[in-house]
Amino acid sequence: MSTVIEQPVEARLVAAAPRMQTIPATLHYDRQDPFAVRMTFPAPATLEGVEVCWTFARDLLTAGLHGAEGHGDVRVRPYGFGRTVLEFHAPEGTAVVHVHSEEIEGFLLATHELVPAGTEHRQLDLDHDLAELMRDAC
Repeated sequence: MSTVIEQPVEARLVAAAPRMQTIPATLHYDRQDPFAVRMTFPAPATLEGVEVCWTFARDLLTAGLHGAEGHGDVRVRPYGFGRTVLEFHAPEGTAVVHVHSEEIEGFLLATHELVPAGTEHRQLDLDHDLAELMRDAC
């Protein structure tokens, strides 16, 4: 069984122009980092011309499907019309994208089949991580 889930999604960038631009994005989940998901935008879709990856809690994405969640760099909320809004706040500015909620729901279902909610801690190898920290401290 694979320990990584990747799902391409169609994101619509909210801009001042009336028509939103569609940009590709990828949702990513790795069993070795069981509390987190990543959303990656390819270089052509970013202002800087480099790939941008945002990492945030899987629980934030799950809760944001049903109500406004997040107070930091990443915020998620339902929008209606079968869409979910993700806001990414950085010093350079804020990016707001809409994603079809069913794409997020399908992705989350797959992540919860791989690592059920509440069992994330079982995926962590704390002894190994502590040994790595101690090795680097010497």
